[in-house]
Amino acid sequence: MKVRHPLPGIVCFFVLVVLFCPYARAAQKGLTPKTLKRLRDSCTMSGPTRALYNAASNNNLLALVRNREIVQGDNNFFSNSLKTYGVTNQKMSERCWLFAGLNVLRPVVIKKYKLDNFEFSENYLAFWDKLEKANCFLEHMIETSDRDLLDREVELLLKRPLPEGGWWDYVVALIEKYGVVPKDAMHESPNSESSFLMFSLLQHKLRGDAIALRKLKQEGKSAEELHAAKEKMLQEIYRMLVFSVGEPPREFTWRYARKKGKPSPPETFTPQRFYREAVGVDLSQYVSLMDDPTHPYRKHYYFRRSRNMIDAADVHFVNVEVGVLKKLAVKSIVDGQPVCFGADALHQQDKQDGIMALGVYDYSALFGVKYPMTKAQQMLTRESTANHAMVFVGVDLRDGKPVKWRVENSWGADKGKSGYWNLYDSWFDQYVYGVIVRKAYVPEEILTLFKEEPAPLPMWHPLYEMFQ
Repeated sequence: MKVRHPLPGIVCFFVLVVLFCPYARAAQKGLTPKTLKRLRDSCTMSGPTRALYNAASNNNLLALVRNREIVQGDNNFFSNSLKTYGVTNQKMSERCWLFAGLNVLRPVVIKKYKLDNFEFSENYLAFWDKLEKANCFLEHMIETSDRDLLDREVELLLKRPLPEGGWWDYVVALIEKYGVVPKDAMHESPNSESSFLMFSLLQHKLRGDAIALRKLKQEGKSAEELHAAKEKMLQEIYRMLVFSVGEPPREFTWRYARKKGKPSPPETFTPQRFYREAVGVDLSQYVSLMDDPTHPYRKHYYFRRSRNMIDAADVHFVNVEVGVLKKLAVKSIVDGQPVCFGADALHQQDKQDGIMALGVYDYSALFGVKYPMTKAQQMLTRESTANHAMVFVGVDLRDGKPVKWRVENSWGADKGKSGYWNLYDSWFDQYVYGVIVRKAYVPEEILTLFKEEPAPLPMWHPLYEMFQ
């Protein structure tokens, strides 16, 4: 028998360790002294670079990258502009979708009763929204009690058991069930205007309730026993809400001051009657259209578990190209109708002068880098999503095409242009994700798509963030 020398085998063993051991590979990919030297050498401090270094490191970055050309070129001229009645203020809450939805309906009451101004009670509908969402969450917990707590859907439900976000569908569901009331019938409270602590306490309570319901279901309790336990939990949630933001009125007395003449006599309304008589808009005549470039266009979709009421439908929409959103928004505004829309308000928007424009903050010029991502890529990498709802109240058309849009925001009159923004058309392309328009303005071939069975989108879809 021929005996081989052991050294070649040992050498091969160590070669395999170096090639395939994950720890060895990680060490090779680390920042070595040679790599760090090259990084330092690449950032040379020449005269102009040192001036930029001194300016950037000693000042607020936004002040340095604010594009003076865009700011100076901005103007408030619009070829088509709707009459507005001042801006509302959601303050330190995430109820933009509710403010935007009600701001679409507010002019109806003002015109009908010849008022100088009017505002609905956002707090009233927000109360019922929180209670309905709490019930919805607990029902989801009963339904999914056989799943592991680390199941992806269960995990996402538990991450935000009482989300404050929403969309037009939520406004419609709430109004159809609970009606509306004027601001005077249920004012804001400190906890509705600054809602973080209230939501933290409610979510803490609901997570504990979820564990209790799951345990009861796993013990084999009947559906009646589970829902009896859930109702006791909701009684506690209701009490917490009342103590935090006030109790919603069952009926109220309303008087209003006309522009001319004596004030109206007092009249008692229920919230449902007030909506029927003072507003009277058929909400079923509005549809939701979105631009989601990560999925095929001209299709009907819905977001799983996106409803704010367990007995309502999940949020659904028809997916169309961004040019279609613009065309239908223009038709609405030209015809005198405001348009609720959803966008990403965290990018390229200047609160100081009320400008939303690509390049209004020129980070590329300061750092010498580029940000080359499409809208779809920004969505898929979680760089961008719909996170704020506002209202279009004007458009500037040149040769029939929009150049910029007038936006009514809900951040108060001390921001932007006394509460309004100029949104430029290139910003629309990149950061506007959806609009709500009347069916009367939508082509029949798009309306027909709403009759198709909608395809489901998962809770981890990028646009699901609007409900959180």
